[in-house]
Parts: sequence; structure tokens; C-alpha cells
Amino acid sequence: MKDITVTAHLTTDTRTRVVVFADHDFVSLRIGGGTVDVALIAPAGTPDVLRAISAAADQAARELDALPDLDEESA
Repeated sequence: MKDITVTAHLTTDTRTRVVVFADHDFVSLRIGGGTVDVALIAPAGTPDVLRAISAAADQAARELDALPDLDEESA
């Protein structure tokens, strides 16, 4: 991966989109939908990396599911 660090806060209306660039052998996974998107460019040969990202996102979602419910005032 090229070096860059990006921090973004997900909201309930965060959108994702996959765009296939078959003529150039890569896909783009875009996350955002507002004024700024995070785009992951995955060339041919990197599907296992996308699967690892998906697995990590699933684990993070399960961790969020396990957190006690907090109202916004105490968060």
C-alpha cells in the first residue's frame, strides 16, 4: 500500500460503491458520499487484501454490536 493515513467518521448514511474498471484491470471501492470520499484502488491480484479488509470491517462491526448501548449524552 502506498503511504497515507486518512481518518474518517462513519455515519448512518455513509455510502459505499464499487466501480469496475475492466479495461484497466482494477476496481475502486469508494466509501463516503459526501464532500469527501475514501477510494481504495485494488488492482488485479489483490482480492485477498479486499477480503482481509472485509473481514476486519466485519470484526469491527461485531465489536460495535457488543458494546453497551450508550445515549449520546454519556458518549
